[in-house]
Amino acid sequence: MGHVIAEVSLTPLDGSGSTSVSYYVARALAALDGFPNLSYQLNAMGTVIEGEKAEVLAAIDQMAEACFAAGALRVSTQLKIDERRDKRGSIAGKIASVLHHKPDARTGLRIMFKKIMVANRGEIALRIVRACRELGVRTVVAYSEADRDSLAVRFADEAVCIGPAAAARSYLNIPSVVTAAVITGADAIHPGSGFLSENSYLAEVCQQLGITFIGPTPEVIEQMSDKTAARRVMQKVGLPIIPGNAEPLNSQEQALTVAKELGYPVVLKAVAGGGGRGTRMVRNESELNQVFGIARTEALAGFGNADLYLEKLIVQPRHIEVQILADNHGHIVHLGTRDCSLQRRHQKVLEEAPGYSLPQELLDKICAAAIKGAKGIGYRNAGTFEFLVDRRGNFYFLEVNPRIQVEHGITEMITGIDLIKWQIMIASGQPLTLTQKGIRIWGHSIECRINAEDPNRGFRPDAGTVELYLAPGGPGVRMDSHLYSGYVVPPHYDSLLGKLMTWGETRDEAIARMRRALSECVITGVKTIIPLHQRILSNPAYLHGNISTVFIQEYMSNEDGSIVTLEAGGPRGGANNNLHTFATREMGDDSEVEIEAEARL
Repeated sequence: MGHVIAEVSLTPLDGSGSTSVSYYVARALAALDGFPNLSYQLNAMGTVIEGEKAEVLAAIDQMAEACFAAGALRVSTQLKIDERRDKRGSIAGKIASVLHHKPDARTGLRIMFKKIMVANRGEIALRIVRACRELGVRTVVAYSEADRDSLAVRFADEAVCIGPAAAARSYLNIPSVVTAAVITGADAIHPGSGFLSENSYLAEVCQQLGITFIGPTPEVIEQMSDKTAARRVMQKVGLPIIPGNAEPLNSQEQALTVAKELGYPVVLKAVAGGGGRGTRMVRNESELNQVFGIARTEALAGFGNADLYLEKLIVQPRHIEVQILADNHGHIVHLGTRDCSLQRRHQKVLEEAPGYSLPQELLDKICAAAIKGAKGIGYRNAGTFEFLVDRRGNFYFLEVNPRIQVEHGITEMITGIDLIKWQIMIASGQPLTLTQKGIRIWGHSIECRINAEDPNRGFRPDAGTVELYLAPGGPGVRMDSHLYSGYVVPPHYDSLLGKLMTWGETRDEAIARMRRALSECVITGVKTIIPLHQRILSNPAYLHGNISTVFIQEYMSNEDGSIVTLEAGGPRGGANNNLHTFATREMGDDSEVEIEAEARL
C-alpha cells in the first residue's frame, strides 16, 4: 500500500476563528484527488483552543469520510489542541492523533488492521494472537531464537526472528522490532506487557512510520514512566499522593534532609523504576547512608536512569488497582477494581477482582479517582491506575501502568469484556460502545500466577523441559499459558509459565474452584509455586480477607525465605498463633516495620 501526506490548514479563509467544515473537506478532496486505494495522513496544521475541540474533531471526521469517498483505506489525522492561552497569547498545547478506518460496506463497522505484529513472547503473545484470530486480523510474531518453538510462533500467520535469546538483542531491540514490522507489512504493533510495552520511543517511532502503536500516546507513556513527574501531574489533577519529594534527589545529603522531614521509615525509589528494582525500605539515617549508592546503581542498571526519590512508608497497605478503557474521542470507562495485595518481593503473586473486604463506597471513590486521572492526562486505550490503601481507609495514587496488565483476565471474567480486543479496536479508531452504566460486575474471580520457581529454595527460578503439562478445567476455570508437554522453559526471561484463573458467583466459590484447579494442574520437569498458592488458599486470615502487601512475608515464609509446606504448620512456630494479632494490630512503633509495600507489574 502506498502512502500520501495531505496538509490541511485549520485556519479558516476568512480569519474569523470559526470552523469551516466545507473548507476542510474541499481541501482534503483536492489534496487526495487521483490517489485511490492509498493510506493517507492528514496533518491538521495550526492550532485550536480547547473550547472548539469537539467541533473541530467533528470536522476531522468529515474529512476522513471524504477521504474514504475518494478511495482511501486508512486515514490518520494529527491535530494540535491548545489547553490554554495566557494574556500574551502564548499557547500550551498537546497533539491529538486519530486513526480512521474505512467502514465495511456490509457491516458498517470500521475495517480492522490488516496485520498486527506481536512484539512479545509467552502467554501474552499467544493471548494477543488468539484475539486477532477472532477479529479476523492476520498476525506476525516477532520472536527470539530461544522462542522458535513457542505456541505463539506456531499459531501466528507469520513469524520473524528478531535476534538471539538475550532480550537486549531481541525483544528490547527497537530497531529489530520496527524493521520486522516494516518488512512484514504490519500496520500495527501490539507490545503486550513487559519488554517495550512502556517505551515511549517505540511508540514515537511507530507514529513517525505510520505504524499504529496499540497503546497510549508517546507523550503519556513518557510522562507516566517518570514517577516523580507522574506524582506531580496527578497531584495537580486532584488525586491524593503519598507524601514525598516532588523532584529527583540530587545528592545523598538532600536525601537525608528529605527523609528527616518526612519521618522514618521511608521508601527510596527509582524515578524510572518498576518491579521493585532500585527500591529500598529505610528505617533510619544509617540505613539510608548504606543503601543510597546501591539503589542508584540498581536504578541505572535496570532503567538507564540513576535518579531516585523518597516517599513516606505506608505500613501494611492494600494494593488496589482500577482497569480503564479510553477511546480516541474522549470517552472513558472503568471496569472495576482488582486487589493485588498478595506480593513477594514487590511482585504480584495472586490477584482478585473485584476488590473485597473494603467498603464499596471507598472502592467507588478509587474508581472515580482513576477516571479523573485518566481524563487529566488525556489517556487512551487500556490502562491501569494503581493505589495504596492504608489501614485507616485513606487511599493514595501509586502509578499508572500504560499497557495491558498481566492480571487483565480476571477483569474479563467478571465483566465479560475482552480487553485485548478492545485495545485493538480502540487503536483502529473505533469509539467505545461501552457505557459506565452498562458495565456489570458479576461474581468474583481469582488469578494465581504459575511461575517456574522453587519455593523451597528461596524461589530460585527454574528452567528446563516440561515433561508433562495438563491444564485444569471444569466450570469457571481458565488457564492462559504457552506451555505444552516437551516445551523447553528458557532461562533468559521472567519465570511466568501461565495464569490460572477461576470465577464463581461468590468469592468462596471462586476460592473452592481455585483449590480444585490447582490440584488438577500438572506441570512436571520444572518447579513451580503451586504449593505457595495452595498454602495461601488454606490460610484463615486470607479466607477472611485480612491481608496486606506483607502477608506472604509474615505468614507464608520461613526465616530463609522458603515457603512453609502444607504439612509444616505456620512460620516461626505456627501462623495460626499470629492470626488475631495480624487482623487487629494497629500502627505500632515505626521501628517494627520490616518491608516496603509496593508492587509493579
